[in-house]
Amino acid sequence: MGGRIDMAKGRIKEAAGALINNDKLRAQGQTDQAVGRVKQAAAGVVQEARNDARKIVDKARQVAQKAVDKARR
Repeated sequence: MGGRIDMAKGRIKEAAGALINNDKLRAQGQTDQAVGRVKQAAAGVVQEARNDARKIVDKARQVAQKAVDKARR
């Protein structure tokens, strides 16, 4: 389940818990929201790592192509 879904589910649980005065449901909602925030943060880190890896691969290709071009001269 995605981070945004967990956060929405958590907000609903927390609101329902507050409405019916159920501390356990309210706490579950807060926990779900925290899990959602962690998932979103982790997804951001993964995306940044992918972007950095692509840049490294692109740079390595450029360097390799220059070496091939130089060797052919």
